[in-house]
Amino acid sequence: MKKDVEEILFTKDEIAKKVKEIGMQITKDYKDKNEILVVGVLKGANVFLGDLIREVNIPVYVDFMAVSSYGQSTESSGVVRIIKDLDTDIEGKHVIIVEDIVDTGLTLKYLTENLMSRKLESLKICALLDKPERRKCNISLDYIGFNIPDKFIVGYGIDYAERYRNLPYIAVLKEEAYQ
Repeated sequence: MKKDVEEILFTKDEIAKKVKEIGMQITKDYKDKNEILVVGVLKGANVFLGDLIREVNIPVYVDFMAVSSYGQSTESSGVVRIIKDLDTDIEGKHVIIVEDIVDTGLTLKYLTENLMSRKLESLKICALLDKPERRKCNISLDYIGFNIPDKFIVGYGIDYAERYRNLPYIAVLKEEAYQ
């Protein structure tokens, strides 16, 4: 797998430091709330979410959604499918969507509209990585780990065709690995 890596963008230690900062900010922002529900977007956000909730010092409930707009491609199709919905009733709850990466924003826009229709108390978005230059819709992120260039990245839960999720860092994938 390492032979497919063009460059490492963020090391394991840099990621850990950023995750701790985000966790501290969420704790501060929600200190007066009884609890929050963190919704992880599968599969990519699972590693980030696992590390993040250990850095939040208020009661946290966790649920997951699986949505797809990529399949085996490197480009979003723009058509979003909910593969797994929440198990939890979120009406009246403070919800934070946790995403691995925000690219076009189309999937996240669909997801936020879907969740807002369920009568939440509040909704915020937390993304480890943001590619703002690829944005195709207006979506506001409340917590951002790193802004990244328009390159195809893998690692720390983020995959290409279900590979590379187990890399402990975030790296640019060599073009020949996905062409």
